Amino acid sequence: MTALFTLTPEAVGTIDADSKPAILDQLARRFAEVYQLDPVLVLDRIEEREKLGSTGFGRGVAIPHARIPDLARPVAVFFRLSSPVAFDAADGMPVEMVFGLLSPESAGAAHLHALAAISRMMRNEQMHTALAEAPGAEAIYALIANDIDRNAA
Repeated sequence: MTALFTLTPEAVGTIDADSKPAILDQLARRFAEVYQLDPVLVLDRIEEREKLGSTGFGRGVAIPHARIPDLARPVAVFFRLSSPVAFDAADGMPVEMVFGLLSPESAGAAHLHALAAISRMMRNEQMHTALAEAPGAEAIYALIANDIDRNAA
């Protein structure tokens, strides 16, 4: 079995943001930069999805996601925030980690499987703590890549 989504080292980082719109804007720009996508389209689709209900997952995590045309397979971006930001999360807690996911428009089951995998990863207490305490983007990427590899085997 192969990984359910692509995450490159350049798609992982720590950011400063003071609001949910600022987070979504930086997320769209990083998706555009790393995966050669249209930042306006990405932001539009992510905001459209967010209007249906917050993707604030709880426990300090948000998983903004959307489907966009002309994408070959699901791709991801991971941000750790330098300080917590209100995100209208289900538990009312601000978010400290944002795991963005974009999937092809036609990827019904693949999108749901990728979301489920991210959700499981972020619910894992040891993983959550390790990501929060990792010294930088390189360490964060290594943690996520190891988890993806372990679960794709």
